[in-house]
Amino acid sequence: MLGEGLDLQPHIRRNPSPALLYEEALKYEPGTAVSSAGALIARSGAKTGRSPRDKRVVEEASTANDIWWGSVNKKLSEEAFAANYERAATYLNARDRLYVFDGYAGWDPRYRIKVRAVCSRAYHALFMNNMLIRPTAEELADFGEPDLTILNAGQFPANRSTPGMTSSTSVAISFERRQMVILGTEYAGEMKKGIFTVMHYLMPKAGVLSLHSSCNEGPDGDVSLFFGLSGTGKTTLSADPRRSLIGDDEHVWTESGVFNIEGGCYAKTLDLSAANEPEIFNAIRFGSVLENVVYDERSRVVDYTDGSITENTRCAYPIEFIPNAKIPCMGRNPKNIVLLTCDEFGVLPPVARLTPAQAMYHFISGYTAKIAGTEEGIIEPVATFSPCFGQPFLVWHPVKYAKMLAHKMQQHNVHVWLVNTGWNGGAYGQGERIPLKYSRAIIDAIHSGELEMADYVHYGVFNLQIPIAVTGVPEKVLDPSLAWEGTTEDYSATLAKLAGLFQANFKEYADKATPEIIAAGPRI
Repeated sequence: MLGEGLDLQPHIRRNPSPALLYEEALKYEPGTAVSSAGALIARSGAKTGRSPRDKRVVEEASTANDIWWGSVNKKLSEEAFAANYERAATYLNARDRLYVFDGYAGWDPRYRIKVRAVCSRAYHALFMNNMLIRPTAEELADFGEPDLTILNAGQFPANRSTPGMTSSTSVAISFERRQMVILGTEYAGEMKKGIFTVMHYLMPKAGVLSLHSSCNEGPDGDVSLFFGLSGTGKTTLSADPRRSLIGDDEHVWTESGVFNIEGGCYAKTLDLSAANEPEIFNAIRFGSVLENVVYDERSRVVDYTDGSITENTRCAYPIEFIPNAKIPCMGRNPKNIVLLTCDEFGVLPPVARLTPAQAMYHFISGYTAKIAGTEEGIIEPVATFSPCFGQPFLVWHPVKYAKMLAHKMQQHNVHVWLVNTGWNGGAYGQGERIPLKYSRAIIDAIHSGELEMADYVHYGVFNLQIPIAVTGVPEKVLDPSLAWEGTTEDYSATLAKLAGLFQANFKEYADKATPEIIAAGPRI
């Protein structure tokens, strides 16, 4: 069965090849082209980022008591979801072409789920071919009914008069029906993050921990997890030619190790260069999808410095396009955890060693800056706190994920580091963003064991331990108080301002946190 309310028609393309999807995208989808490197260039229409304000979760008896209701998980009635599903199905049934992709979410066969995506754009089908785990011919023959069906009718708007709709865009999930419906947005990332949201519910329910993180593995099998929101460096810093890539964004930590949820990577491409990010740059070839990039009409060479369409230019490619990807994408229990932040205030150090209590404080806080273009309406960095470094995708209360992480960190004696890839020498607009080569040097020092053996000094208000020296990083850069190019008064005021924001944010979680965790935060 294709899906409830959907007709099985001859014009349905089931798990079509990338070559066929190229042909049909170029023929039927305006704005589509082939880049000089061989990637399919596509436009996502008016929406060039996620629309979190339009996300809804159906309130159902079987799951209602589990879900962290509020601004992240807004309630939708079962009747309204059914109306949206029927609207999407009616639209899709009327298309001349439909594309169906069946794939897996999760590399560990014990926990993976079967996903079916139904869409009317070839670009969306190629995106899902890249982002889900591609079944073998034998697995496809025995695929059966999916655990999650996505109806992507993004070219068709939601009905504003449907109860619960606040715009013509709707991204809705029903856990009971195992369905997701997209209306009014053609941004492909909604499918990716919708699947992650479903896994963020199912995995803790199964007793394992889902994580918004990238992950890589050293030559000796040592595994590192990188937490962080879009633009903090998860994808870039985990794509290390000297280490095997397990995944760039979504993982699950089980009783025996970690596994990647996805079969591909979805990298930001603004200012991408072969010199700074060769693994990602070279992954952009035939089979990849480039979203909303600007290119030369004659040569088809992409200008990665041009963000005139959106700052959130992206590329989706199969993980095997990264030469050092580890297939299957699974690894041992982690040795190091890196909490990545992009501090626009310029007062957090490039690296700090965290105690277990500090690790929990900063994991629950999830401080960063939203980088321009990641979400609709974000045109410059904005300070934000996103619990578990993934608030938009949480389904359970953040403390549930935090407690599970704390247990695993203690069980496996994991080293935890806070790494700032944001500003240094001053706040956004005055200082400069920390060069990528310094961030890479810091990660190298973590993996080599250099930082584990380093000498540390206390960093004031934030109560952090920062190293005196890191190979390849100027000593002045390591201490924000030394790097600050403004007045001492401005530095102190900025430090106090950010510390105050941390304290105000953590009040929401203080009643469920231990005294040790609360004490691990900044002190004014």
